[in-house]
Amino acid sequence: MSGHDARQSTELRDFAQMLSEVFTSGDDHRIGEVVELDRALWTTLTELGLDRLTGSEECGGSGAGWSEAALLLDAAGRAAAAVPVAENDLLAGWLLDTAGLDAGPGVRTAAVLDAEGRARHVPWARFADSIVVLWESPQGWRVAEVSREDVELVESVNLAAEPRDHLRVDLATLPGADVPAEVADEFRYRGALARALASAGAMDRILGLVVEHTTARVQFGRPLGKFQAVQALAADIATEASLAYAAADAAVDAVLAGGFDAASTRFAIAAAASCSGHAASVVARNAHQALGAIGFTMEHELHRHANRILSWRSEFGTVASWDAELLAAAGDAQDVWALITGDRVPAGNASRLGE
Repeated sequence: MSGHDARQSTELRDFAQMLSEVFTSGDDHRIGEVVELDRALWTTLTELGLDRLTGSEECGGSGAGWSEAALLLDAAGRAAAAVPVAENDLLAGWLLDTAGLDAGPGVRTAAVLDAEGRARHVPWARFADSIVVLWESPQGWRVAEVSREDVELVESVNLAAEPRDHLRVDLATLPGADVPAEVADEFRYRGALARALASAGAMDRILGLVVEHTTARVQFGRPLGKFQAVQALAADIATEASLAYAAADAAVDAVLAGGFDAASTRFAIAAAASCSGHAASVVARNAHQALGAIGFTMEHELHRHANRILSWRSEFGTVASWDAELLAAAGDAQDVWALITGDRVPAGNASRLGE
């Protein structure tokens, strides 16, 4: 390991330790209650420069990269944190930077509008000071920031009771700034990677809850964890969570190596989204089986994480859509393993990768 790599590794470990102290515990909302923005935590993140972690220093950000963002999303997912760290920085902030628009203080989320100026299931919209919108006009793709007061909003929630509101904006009143057409695709990949990273953190916390419960709970004179069937449930959770982690980490490495335009990066993100989505089913099911009735109670922490990972997997593309993208990139099914190991590039994209 080079001196630079060693320093970077030390810095990331210190950063991860700091995040573990910032995200001390998850929210305690009960089943059926709408999750509200944790303003105290958001104030702390703002004071630490974590609300715009990857924004350029010239634009008021902290100038960090996806390595640091991955640790932040992992910590937020693990703690079930009720803050829009991905939306404010990696989506809204990035759109503003790309469009050359100023990003002042405040809570932001982001949305892609259809031809009528509508967007559905927008995260945290009701609690945002403004919404950064992306839409395709007759002249091309454009970005604008809209005050919350200027948006027609219908409140809605996802399975985890997180705000996922429907909104409408009058496109005729938006000045906007031009952005390249590729921005729309990158928005989807950025969102999918952010959800995969947060889900990996949540799955690891679920595994911890299962281990804690099955170690402490005694049935028939011995801990639940001593029963082979329970051990199998926990082993499957650990396997799926590890796979989700590995796929998300590989996608981050791909972003750092080639950016979001590279076909290899988009394949890696599709793999991360697919692995995370499929893992969510196994992790949620097995965890509830291992914990039994207590996992379904309003007081227990499990439902907050399980409902989140099941909800997040349908955002920025469904599991089926990411599976289809992987199959399309693989081309010949016999070459799938070579594609996964990097011995060949996604079908039809070799020239883009320069390999």
